[in-house]
Amino acid sequence: MTDLTAPAIKRRMACWLYEGMLMFGVVFISGYLFSTLSQTRHALDNRHALQAFLFVVFGIYFTWFWAKGQTLAMKTWNIRVVDRQGLAISQTRALGRYALSWVWLIPPLGAVAPFNLSVGEIAVIVLGWVAVWALLSRFHPQGQFWHDAWAGTRLVHSEPLSR
Repeated sequence: MTDLTAPAIKRRMACWLYEGMLMFGVVFISGYLFSTLSQTRHALDNRHALQAFLFVVFGIYFTWFWAKGQTLAMKTWNIRVVDRQGLAISQTRALGRYALSWVWLIPPLGAVAPFNLSVGEIAVIVLGWVAVWALLSRFHPQGQFWHDAWAGTRLVHSEPLSR
């Protein structure tokens, strides 16, 4: 039986940060593909379409890998996403988890949108929200992130594959 306790918050946040660094490559390749196919010559042209395209690409990336159990960052940090019973999640549940995971960014970005804030101020607000959201997992009975609880998923420790 799989141990269903959540990995330490430090490990989950390290995985989150590493995932962000790996996503830079996904953004780079996707942005290049989008700008080539749309013949975009200036970075601000078609930016909303590019954002929508990246949203879909991210959804495909995360839904695909979560349905298989782990992204590359999760493999590195020995973390696996499972359902409440510890079984693999379906692509539908992974897609729901993806949609709910935007709670990491949408609330602070929505809160700063009406104001003309500097990049530094926006960064402080977003990073502050991320820290608060991560710490709120302390109030979940199993220490899970709340978007995981809402999606019916959980992060668990995963033994590394033998080499």
